Amino acid sequence: MTETSVDVCIVGAGPVGGSLAARLAEGGARVLVVDRNPLSPMEHPDFDGRAYAIAAGSRPLLETAGLWQALPFQPCPIEQIRISDGKPGRPASSLFLHFDHRELGAGPFGWMIEARGLRIALNRRLNGGRGITLAAPAEARIERGEDAAVVTLVSGERYRAGLVIAAEGRESPLRRAAAIPAIRYPYRQSGIVCAIAHGEPHNNTALEHFLPGGPFAQLPLGPTVGAPHVSAIVFTEAAPVAAALAKLDAPAFTREVARRLGDHLGPIRLLGRRWHYPLSALLATRYTDRRLALVGDAAHGIHPIAGQGFNLGLRDAGALGDLVLAALAAGEDPGNAALLARYQRLRRPDNIAMLAATDALDRLFSTDNPLIRRARDLGIAAVHRVPPAKRFFMRRAMGVS
Repeated sequence: MTETSVDVCIVGAGPVGGSLAARLAEGGARVLVVDRNPLSPMEHPDFDGRAYAIAAGSRPLLETAGLWQALPFQPCPIEQIRISDGKPGRPASSLFLHFDHRELGAGPFGWMIEARGLRIALNRRLNGGRGITLAAPAEARIERGEDAAVVTLVSGERYRAGLVIAAEGRESPLRRAAAIPAIRYPYRQSGIVCAIAHGEPHNNTALEHFLPGGPFAQLPLGPTVGAPHVSAIVFTEAAPVAAALAKLDAPAFTREVARRLGDHLGPIRLLGRRWHYPLSALLATRYTDRRLALVGDAAHGIHPIAGQGFNLGLRDAGALGDLVLAALAAGEDPGNAALLARYQRLRRPDNIAMLAATDALDRLFSTDNPLIRRARDLGIAAVHRVPPAKRFFMRRAMGVS
């Protein structure tokens, strides 16, 4: 049977796997992308309320992948971040932390992009050839040998690849097939995601409001049809409270959002759908196996308290993409053991540190204990008043060291 040679096979065409495929193809690699779901061009999807926060340190990957330039909707910069403590329906604490990108003499901390916009750019690129062979919807049998991996599609087509990349999400079949254990940390919390239109402009400012049930974030978005002022809302609650919120009708749910948000953005109304999902953390005990690398949620998942989960996946893609392209440029095997070991050394410490930090922040801020609340308020205020500490946290928010 005829085999087609490719450099890399990526299983999973989600935002991380798709971005990595585009980056590799733009760098001259031959990439096979396999996904169970159909990937139509999606020219005119409806606004559905979901968005991604792209840290400044993650934007270069999307640019070199040719995706940033192809976004159909203008990204909204995050130029200021305000962090406060409080309770729903009550004024925030007078002790707060405020970040302004001008204090670093740098560009925005990041950008908010609509999920549908990134999906449109990804699907157009993945369907557009130029170094990418797309098999979707498709199932594949993958045999990883010493010299190469053989990918056989249900249709009968066979491909020979130097490296297989698992980008299938937290329940990665490739991770399980490689017998890579994953440690899981349940949070007994649920995340709630939606978008709102509001009467007053957000001035490119993000709000992180710590409430007893968990963090509440308002993130600035660009305008959409019929709504000049739009923000994404992401917050967490104990699982039973979140389940009750999910059952509310739109007016009652909107009132609950307003109670947590406050009135600084004026009247609000719900846009698009509401999303509700259980929260947990996950860490694969290793990121590689013979001719296999894990990226994104297949390798790790963290609490959304800092909005960095997707950015960690993009950093995985950036590091692995650079290593693979350098190997190909040097005429080397892109799936060699030394390359895979270096990828794990580059990415695992960063991911573990972020998992530990977000877990600690959740435990510190998802409580109504008055002593802990007072201590954390003082800590927030102290960081605001100590410039070196403040600059450190601002750089971390930008996704740079």
